[in-house]
Amino acid sequence: MQTAPKKIINAWAMYDWSNSVYNLVITTTFFPVYYTEMTKAEPFNGSVNFLGRTYVNTALYSYALAATYLLVAILLPILSSVADYKGNKKRFMQFFCTVGALACSGLYFFKPETFSLGIICMMVAAFGFYASLVFYNSYLPEIAAEEDRDSISAKGFTYGYIGSVIMQIVGFLLVLFWEKIPFLSSEGDAVRLTFLLVGLWWIGFAQIPFKYLPVGNAMRTTNTERKNFITGGFRELRKVFTQLMKMPVLKRFLFAFFFYNMGVQTVMLAATNFGSKVFNLPSTKLIITIVLIQIVAIAGAHLMAKLSSIYGNLKVLIGVVLFWIIICIAAYLMTSEYHFYALAVAVGLVMGGVQALSRSTYSKLMPVTEDTTSFFSFFDVTEKVAIVIGLTAFGFIEELTNDMRNSVLSLIIFFTLGLILLISALYKQNKLSSVQ
Repeated sequence: MQTAPKKIINAWAMYDWSNSVYNLVITTTFFPVYYTEMTKAEPFNGSVNFLGRTYVNTALYSYALAATYLLVAILLPILSSVADYKGNKKRFMQFFCTVGALACSGLYFFKPETFSLGIICMMVAAFGFYASLVFYNSYLPEIAAEEDRDSISAKGFTYGYIGSVIMQIVGFLLVLFWEKIPFLSSEGDAVRLTFLLVGLWWIGFAQIPFKYLPVGNAMRTTNTERKNFITGGFRELRKVFTQLMKMPVLKRFLFAFFFYNMGVQTVMLAATNFGSKVFNLPSTKLIITIVLIQIVAIAGAHLMAKLSSIYGNLKVLIGVVLFWIIICIAAYLMTSEYHFYALAVAVGLVMGGVQALSRSTYSKLMPVTEDTTSFFSFFDVTEKVAIVIGLTAFGFIEELTNDMRNSVLSLIIFFTLGLILLISALYKQNKLSSVQ
């Protein structure tokens, strides 16, 4: 196949520009900073109540996100099945984008007296974000030739990081100079205004890909196959799983991704809480640090794409996962805020790269098929189940030991298992190549 025209490629990448502000501004920066600062003070003092149970504040944050990812993992097979049968994955992408953006904007009302509402808005926004991504990711093999997928995948992440940095700077300026803005009465007001602006940015810029991306083609199915979309999605996953088990390299890569992604996503989602809780860093320093991470991540995504063209995807991923193991050990041992800043740069270097390269590696290893949504649904379900396990383990170990450092150290187990499986995938790939 040929790569789609530049207009389509740029429109596809613009969805990363639009929705990454939620993931990187809300999930990894402003929301965890605001949440931790709010729940450390009166009336919470580090303990929060949600749905009748009391939790350690940061543990609830991990559990709430884990519950959201579990719901995404359960529902996505059904949704992708409907999208494939009807040929309308762009409409599903639009719907979940809208739901997520509105819930994100709803965080503007998140205060101590509306604590439960804020948690629910956070969960709905996360659900909308990740549900829309499965349809977005499934466009990659449809619009990009195999040899262009690494660079186009990296382009999407680059757009996302650039957009996120812009919005983070806007939010940071609001927080820094809130006293000079007439309608803001506190730093908290400035942060909540940022939540609102992120929601508007997300839904506003998403109109560009919604205008130019193709709707998608309906699958050729019999009447019997169309009868039950609920079981149809899971049948598609089972069919995809059966195909994957017959592909030795892709099978090993997917299991590797399952494990190392547990660590990657958990670090990304918990990093701000870690800096706030372990080193008691003020919100301004945390925000500056996360902005620095995003800037470094732009270079990191392109570096990984460049290295993969020279050494191959699997070799580069092996090196990146090794680097993540070193990061976890360093996080456990660090003793000052300056160590935290140095580690933030290291995380930024591999954060965007490992995500972009994982997505493109999967798209290159998967078989040629028109059923791209089901294959990427399987990929995303694998990712979400991994995040559920990672976040739950992270929160549980923190509650058990009362020390977030132990939670970070435990992630080495996931990275090591991923590393072993990546080496196995590379060995199998080389063996198959030598036979051919």
